[in-house]
Amino acid sequence: MFLILTLALLPLGLIALVASLQAIRTADLEKEALLRVAVTQSARKLTADLQSDRTALELTVNALAGPGGETSICQRLELFLTSHDRDGGRFYIYDRRGRRLCASSAPEPAGIAIDNRFDGTNAQLLPASQFLVSRVRSSDGALVGLAYYSRAHLESVADPATALQNRKLTLRQGNARMVISRPGSAPIEGNSSSLSARLDPPDIILTMTVRDPPATIARMLSLFLPLVMWFAAAAVGWFVVNRLLIRPLVLLRRSVAAYHPGEVLEPLQKVRTPAQEIVALGETFREISEDVATHEAEMAQGLETQRKLTREVHHRVKNNLQIIASLINLHARSAHDPEAVEAYASIQRRVDALSVVHRNHFAELEDNRGVGVRPLVSELSASLRGTAPAQARRFGIQIDADDLHISQDVAVPIAFLLTELVELAMMLDPDGAMQIAVRGVTGRDNRALLSVRSSGLRASEAMTIYLAERYGRVLTGLSRQLRAPLDHDAEAGGYTIEISVIP
Repeated sequence: MFLILTLALLPLGLIALVASLQAIRTADLEKEALLRVAVTQSARKLTADLQSDRTALELTVNALAGPGGETSICQRLELFLTSHDRDGGRFYIYDRRGRRLCASSAPEPAGIAIDNRFDGTNAQLLPASQFLVSRVRSSDGALVGLAYYSRAHLESVADPATALQNRKLTLRQGNARMVISRPGSAPIEGNSSSLSARLDPPDIILTMTVRDPPATIARMLSLFLPLVMWFAAAAVGWFVVNRLLIRPLVLLRRSVAAYHPGEVLEPLQKVRTPAQEIVALGETFREISEDVATHEAEMAQGLETQRKLTREVHHRVKNNLQIIASLINLHARSAHDPEAVEAYASIQRRVDALSVVHRNHFAELEDNRGVGVRPLVSELSASLRGTAPAQARRFGIQIDADDLHISQDVAVPIAFLLTELVELAMMLDPDGAMQIAVRGVTGRDNRALLSVRSSGLRASEAMTIYLAERYGRVLTGLSRQLRAPLDHDAEAGGYTIEISVIP
């Protein structure tokens, strides 16, 4: 369809294109020729004006530099310059010592330092003061004459005879640039053209910028005809392409975007005339969605089976731990030796700690968040108080923990670490108490600080013996499992260790 439309509109398009290009080219050539004549004429007028004034200034400087120079020649120079400069013809003549020998009545514009009067080019732009200065030295180099030309005078001299609207005249000398057009003139907006011409001295360049001519009726018609042709072709092409391609593709994209795994796509049920390629693409999506739905059902069934197996494993582990605890309890009841009873109780506390970790891990298994620190420490503290020795029944445990979660690999050594420290504190100070705190480390989301403080954990001879015999090696091994040093504050009776948490 696009090929047929292109071949049908090709002759008209070529005719309109050739006519439009010819009209635009003719207008551009006329504009460029007019601009070239204008800028050349303005440059010649400025050069002629500067040369005539320069000649008069040179005669005056040489006359004053000669023996018995006449000062009356300054008056003749002022009359000459004033005759064609409405600003008064500013000129100033100095000797090497800086004395002003001759000058016009108007004050000298700023811009040339005293030490630079004899230096520099024959003509110099002063953008800051909006003047052009012409410099003439006497033949013997003893005097220098400076003639200043204001922006208004330069514009009046450079005004071309051709009627150019919205023109802009600019003088440029190296990096110095001075606009000599009227400050209040309208700025040139839109497209513009610029041409330059050199003045004498050749280091000053005059640039004329004019706005492109406004669009005429002929130009508008030549441009409008291709637009009408393009619009007609685009409208017909859009209708055909939208009906056969775009609308079916949009519906197909919406159906695919709204697709959820497990559904079967039927994206082209509401479209009557789609292209055959779109129909084939829709069928492909439907077949893919059927395969995905089948795989999703199989994966859901496999996941449910895996969940049941995991529950069964946890249930059996829980039963095994309960059986071990019951066996230890039965042996403890048949023991009569206090040391044996205490040994059984110590083993019982560690099995209970492992059981507490397992129960909390199983409780958080569905959410996959790890083991909650607060419920783990609370349940473990209750279990330790329940199995405490008879002399430590009043041993108190205070808990202050943030809402943090840890992995099972971290929960097991933490449970054993707390069990060891609580048991050690109960043996050293049965009537005391313990504070357990777990706080997140500021600025580190994956780290927390576990601190245990009790009066029984202060430095003493009995504590040194217990640590040397058993507890020291166990605490060191648990800190290695946690991959962090276990710090002991002997004076305050506290242990601190940094642990990893789940962000």
